[in-house]
Amino acid sequence: MPKAGFISLGCPKNLVDSEVMMGILARSGYEFTPRAEEAEVLVVNTCSFIAPAQQESIDTILEMAEYKKFGAAKKLIVAGCLVERYRQQILQQIPEVDAVVGTGEIEQILEAVEGELRFDAGGLAPPPSYLYHDLTPRILSTPRHAAYIKVAEGCDHPCTFCIIPQLRGAFRSRRFESVVREAESLASAGVREITLIGQDTTSYGEDLGLRDGLALLLEQLAAVEGLQWVRFLYCYPNRVTQRLLDTIAAHPRLAKYMDLPLQHASRNVLARMKRGSSRKAFLQLLHRIRATIPGVALRTSFIVGFPGETESDFHELCDFVDAAEFDWMGVFPYSDVDNASSFALGPKVDEETIKERQNCLMEIQQKISARKLRRFRGQHATALVEGPSKDTPLVWEARLECMAPEIDGKLYLNDIQVAETDLTAQPGDIVTVEITESHEYDLVGRVVEILDAPRPAAAQTAVTGPVQRVATGAVLRILA
Repeated sequence: MPKAGFISLGCPKNLVDSEVMMGILARSGYEFTPRAEEAEVLVVNTCSFIAPAQQESIDTILEMAEYKKFGAAKKLIVAGCLVERYRQQILQQIPEVDAVVGTGEIEQILEAVEGELRFDAGGLAPPPSYLYHDLTPRILSTPRHAAYIKVAEGCDHPCTFCIIPQLRGAFRSRRFESVVREAESLASAGVREITLIGQDTTSYGEDLGLRDGLALLLEQLAAVEGLQWVRFLYCYPNRVTQRLLDTIAAHPRLAKYMDLPLQHASRNVLARMKRGSSRKAFLQLLHRIRATIPGVALRTSFIVGFPGETESDFHELCDFVDAAEFDWMGVFPYSDVDNASSFALGPKVDEETIKERQNCLMEIQQKISARKLRRFRGQHATALVEGPSKDTPLVWEARLECMAPEIDGKLYLNDIQVAETDLTAQPGDIVTVEITESHEYDLVGRVVEILDAPRPAAAQTAVTGPVQRVATGAVLRILA
């Protein structure tokens, strides 16, 4: 059978697109290899959100192009966000590329690979409108016990720094029943944790006429047997309703975790970003969340160096971070993107100042994180075992409920055997751990009890639903 190699760059939303494309090719008999030199077809699913991501995508395409000269590769396909921005330039300037597949064309990956994908005379594609569903072929490349579900695509928010609406089209929600069926299918296949993703999950269902659509969806997913945790990412702050908070608080399977990318705290900067709100409003929201969901873990992200950000604006942001005490936080340096509205804004903040502000803000958060994690020392907690650490073979990794996959800290396990027994924890096990150490972003502990081991996966038709998996390491590369 022909072999294909996939590289998925960027966010989990891109990873789901890669998994769908892999499923479509698998249905037609393609196999997958982690070795670029063995692949007859190479697919690079690109990111183009900010300049560094765009450069990484270009570098990866050029790297894979070399395998058409010295490897087995006969086809090189470029997919994803970079295609939506530079479709013609990719085809004209990188002759090794055989076809491009935009974010709205991923269901046509087979036609692209087999040379049957056609564009109009100008090489243009219509605005992205594709949205996968529960019967779409999909090969999961995440660990066996975890999976993402994309509940919506596109975005209607006018944030001036963002080009997602141009790359992925208008906001559109998947059908309620389709998401629930996919979750049930995943649970039957042994998945213990699902993470709902979308550019703005809190807007889920608005375009379908649903009020509090995300809360309604979470209520249904909380009843799916076999799941340990259901979490969701990317909350738009002004879409967080009391019903959503009450729903999270009421159901044990719903992770007590919320990700709110606030982007800034200065009213001046937020207005220039076209996000609105203020430091005071955010603090009130955080208070309401914590009052409703005891013990909730909160994550956010900020952009520093946005055009027009003054020293006063930045100090206001620092004061806010100190007061808010987030559990997890990411800080991103502003990056000019030529077709984002913020590109025309000024005055620009120089790169050295941006880097200094990024470091300063992370130093504040580092102290907060270290202080918050100290409370776990000597405690017993429930954890999901991930498997051997990628950093060192001497320890394993696990996550607590307050840790989202890939983006937050980790729990390192230096002992996975239950004392005075022959029981050893395995990937996907739900265990009780004793926390023995805490650091700035990570914890260290040992397994003291195995609470629940994964059930055998139910029989599934291999490529008619989202439950087939590649063997460990069979994805050529996944880069975030």
